[in-house]
Amino acid sequence: MKPRSSKSRISGSIQQTSIVRKFTILFLLMSVIPTVVLYYFYTQIQDYGQIQLTTSEFNLTLIFIVMGVIVGYASMKQVLNDLVKVTEASRRALENILSPEKIRSLTSEQNEISILAQSFSAINERLQENIRSLELARRTLHAVMAKVGQGISNIQNIDTFLELILETVTDGLAGNVGMLLVWDRENNALNIKAVYGVEEGAGRHRSIDMREKTVLQSILKSKKPIVFAELPDEFTRAKALSCLSSAPLICAPLVIKEKALGMIIVGGRKVAEKFEEDDLNLLANVASQTAVSIENARLNTDMEKTYFETISALALAVDAKDKYSRGHLDRVADTCVLIARKLGLDAGDIQTLRDAARLHDLGKIGIPDEVLQKKGPLTEQDWELMKKHPEIGESIIKPIRSLSNLCDIVRHHHEKLDGSGYPDGLKADQISPLVRITTISDIYDALTSDRPYRSRMTVAQACAELRKMGGKLDQDIVEVFAEALSELEKKNAA
Repeated sequence: MKPRSSKSRISGSIQQTSIVRKFTILFLLMSVIPTVVLYYFYTQIQDYGQIQLTTSEFNLTLIFIVMGVIVGYASMKQVLNDLVKVTEASRRALENILSPEKIRSLTSEQNEISILAQSFSAINERLQENIRSLELARRTLHAVMAKVGQGISNIQNIDTFLELILETVTDGLAGNVGMLLVWDRENNALNIKAVYGVEEGAGRHRSIDMREKTVLQSILKSKKPIVFAELPDEFTRAKALSCLSSAPLICAPLVIKEKALGMIIVGGRKVAEKFEEDDLNLLANVASQTAVSIENARLNTDMEKTYFETISALALAVDAKDKYSRGHLDRVADTCVLIARKLGLDAGDIQTLRDAARLHDLGKIGIPDEVLQKKGPLTEQDWELMKKHPEIGESIIKPIRSLSNLCDIVRHHHEKLDGSGYPDGLKADQISPLVRITTISDIYDALTSDRPYRSRMTVAQACAELRKMGGKLDQDIVEVFAEALSELEKKNAA
């Protein structure tokens, strides 16, 4: 490789320096020759009292001065051209990130330095805005992930996730209110499953009759998302839709396999902008995924419902083997419901008690018939086998997620407060209230049923026997039960 010449090294060095340094170097080059000439004239006057200069010397001096000026001018013009190119490149870059009005306000002045300064100031402001937007997006993402985690840990059904989906997409589209509706084909109605952005309870648990031709019906039929710049009349008339009282509205049907399952509606905006095509596509994608989730949940619910009905039939078949205990499961279920209502328990706990009572002896399917149907007292070996039926019953229902709330009752309905029960020997507070109710109901039905070795007890005798088991059963529940039985007896007598 040939070494670079001194001229090219100097030129390269100047090209790599800053504009200010270039200007300084060129200024010195342009001013040094005139300065030297003036100094020479000064020394002539000092020494001779006049300037002594031949024609050839004058011509040579003039040539040097002109050449210096020409070189300085050309070089300075090149520096200024570079500055103009930088300004133009800056202007083109600004076109991609600033509005046309902002660019015009910046370039209205012809001072390139001023334009550059203002341009970089504007770019810096935009970068700061982007940083703030990214920080807001990060916080929003963290909040959504926290909600998803909470939903996964607490979810009992798909409703929790539908609410989370609606909240997230409404905020993502900067909407004021969101609503998610699911199609009820049997009743020809749209049921409101989730509402976001309104007061608690507003617009919830309502349905919209779809027997008449409506805008919503046309959306379901078209299976395509749509934006309403103005509020449709039926949104102002329908009480269930009263919370969607501001335009614009954006709607997307929940479609899977060409079947509409419902729709998502986002109404109003927190920003002074209309819904764009990108917003429509985003909501359509979310609606499509939501439809898949709803369909999967429905199929899963149907499957688990079928499984529950199957094992319930199996439990009834086991119950029917023994003519003395036949109908035991239904009677225990009725007794559990009676106690629960008297205690003021909510509908969820009542349903749990009813379902668990129907399955609490399911595990007896694993106990030999000679033990189950034995007419005399059970031997110690027979009891060891019989004590396994709660564990067997739990193992049958445990794999089904929707039946997980029944496992505690099925496994522990023979536990006693003093720890004398089985299979885990639980004591006192280790035994849940629902288990205590089931245990009392189970024992009461056994006391009031005929057995090969004794006759059934009366209601009064059975209640007295329950009270004698003070250390084993929850006496508060026993007294509530006795009171409920007394009220029921009076009602039947009347």
